[in-house]
Amino acid sequence: MLRRIDLSGEVPGYSARALRELMPRAAFDVNEALRSVQPLIDDIAHRGTAAVVDIVERFDHVRLEHLRVPDAAIKTAVEELDPELRRAYQTSIDRVRAAHEAQRLPEVVTEVAPGGTVTERYLPVGRVGLYAPGGLAVLASSVIMNAVPAQIAGVGSIALASPAQKNNGGLPDQGILAVAGMLGIDEVYAVGGPAAIGMFAYGTDECAPVDMVTGPGNIYVTAAKRAVRGLVGIDAEAGTTEIAVIADATADPGHVAADLISQAEHDPAAASVLITDSADLADAVDDELARRVPDTRHSGRIQTALAGEQSGTILVADIDEAVAVADAYAAEHLEIQTADAREVALRIRNAGAIFVGAYSPVSLGDYCAGSNHVLPTGGCARHSAGLSVHTFLRGVHIIDYTREALAAVADDVVAFANSEDLPSHGEAVTARFEAR
Repeated sequence: MLRRIDLSGEVPGYSARALRELMPRAAFDVNEALRSVQPLIDDIAHRGTAAVVDIVERFDHVRLEHLRVPDAAIKTAVEELDPELRRAYQTSIDRVRAAHEAQRLPEVVTEVAPGGTVTERYLPVGRVGLYAPGGLAVLASSVIMNAVPAQIAGVGSIALASPAQKNNGGLPDQGILAVAGMLGIDEVYAVGGPAAIGMFAYGTDECAPVDMVTGPGNIYVTAAKRAVRGLVGIDAEAGTTEIAVIADATADPGHVAADLISQAEHDPAAASVLITDSADLADAVDDELARRVPDTRHSGRIQTALAGEQSGTILVADIDEAVAVADAYAAEHLEIQTADAREVALRIRNAGAIFVGAYSPVSLGDYCAGSNHVLPTGGCARHSAGLSVHTFLRGVHIIDYTREALAAVADDVVAFANSEDLPSHGEAVTARFEAR
């Protein structure tokens, strides 16, 4: 079922660039999407609320009287939440909070010379806009993954936006409202897609502009983030979701197939990639896919994703080659289902998150592992990390020198300044020691 790319024994012969170019990837042209998104963002910049209302009506077929969700609707969503689902939400909240509390950064004071210190303080951004998708999949889990790290970082003002749902009276999904209420977020907007990003960036008469926008979304949300980047901070330009699985002959083909299917369920353009040194395992996984896919609820979407150019099986000679391929692919989610899985995992350099062994599937990370599921895609794990408490913090240096400490380094500053033809820089130091 998965197309095959046979690289057995050939991996060492490829340059890093050539190996990356062989990897299956979803087409993801943000610039093309930006052509249709930019006019929407510009309209919001000029007309504010009126533009947001028009855009929501055009794309979500709901005419909003107010962008902001009433407090009573959030309270009702919490009160009417199914007890089983509430327990699942709370488990996720508790575990994400526990894992992310460990990411707090202490203030660090370094004495670089007698009388000269540099203090590093980590300060939260003042206000963030969090986005929770509501298209093919309505992701209440994304509210948790974005809001909890922001709260731990100490962000003082948090706003949440999610698309208006016609079948919910023009409000966002009830699960998203319930999670917001459980987290104490009362500023929620029934606005989705590029309109939400534009609203956050430029502000409206109901929504004050933010300093940073985070949260996953489709290519049009990503294009909107690109359009406002610089005016506000963003977490990342996330692409279509992806999973790679390194598996050897010891892996259970049923587990591997189930995990590839679970990621394909997200989107017809989702990527599911198997990396293996066992042709027999690859055959067995194909058999499992053929058996399982027709019985899934979203079989059409899954079949399209698995058959696409972004998915496939990569055959390698051994685990060393599998690690090299995985690093070239730099998956958003990477599973290791091999003998000595943890040892293999510790050899990986490039991945958004790594799931070790038969009992750490990606879907655990989507909800209740405690890790964050907002992760770099499209090979960006080579240089970027997933969303965390650090996303919402800025390192600020405080420089504190005594007269004596400045005097001790004055000649070096002057030498540097003169070498760069900026003599006034040096004079700003020597002026402090001139006789008056």
